[in-house]
Amino acid sequence: MTPDDLRAALRGVPDPDWLAAALHRVAVEAATITAFFPAAGRRCGRAALPDLPDWTADEAARALLLASLPAGHAGWADALYRDGDAAEKRAVLKALPLLPIGAAGVPLLHDAIRTNDTRLVAAALGPYASHLDPSTWRQAVLKCVFTGVPLAVVADLDARADGELAAMLAALAAERRAAGRTMPADATELLDRLPATELLDRLPAETGQPHLREA
Repeated sequence: MTPDDLRAALRGVPDPDWLAAALHRVAVEAATITAFFPAAGRRCGRAALPDLPDWTADEAARALLLASLPAGHAGWADALYRDGDAAEKRAVLKALPLLPIGAAGVPLLHDAIRTNDTRLVAAALGPYASHLDPSTWRQAVLKCVFTGVPLAVVADLDARADGELAAMLAALAAERRAAGRTMPADATELLDRLPATELLDRLPAETGQPHLREA
């Protein structure tokens, strides 16, 4: 995903002149983003974008605003996330891969993953989640299984999934079978793709890997 992709998908927004002016102002005066960012939903709409699955017009507009910030001002993302409503938080999370911040946005992912808002959890597991350490990432994948977030939202799932995740999923599957419950189909399919591992008999006691249980 690039800013050009977002601009192309936003060609039909209700108020393109407002968006163009907002992007210009933010590029010149970073602090103005605090006024434009919350207004994006009202001025650009909240409809799903046909050319960008899983993006809405307000999310794309807000991501472009963040990407337009002058060099050295990407830290505004943190403040906008902390002060924003759920829609604004999702936009910040989705914009993180576009910003020159390295791993500085990881605390925002941690916050989103801790919430009970499944839309925030999903947004936190996009491409920027490559900055999450393996343990936190595995726990986030398990939270998706617990809360019904489709695993399709997890970027690089097959590339990052490993034997420890397989063991954790297998332990969860065993718990659910014992309780007469089933696993989501996508979690079962992932488990079938992962290599079997002896870690199942050692988790969590010997590996120290925390085992996230359902409430």
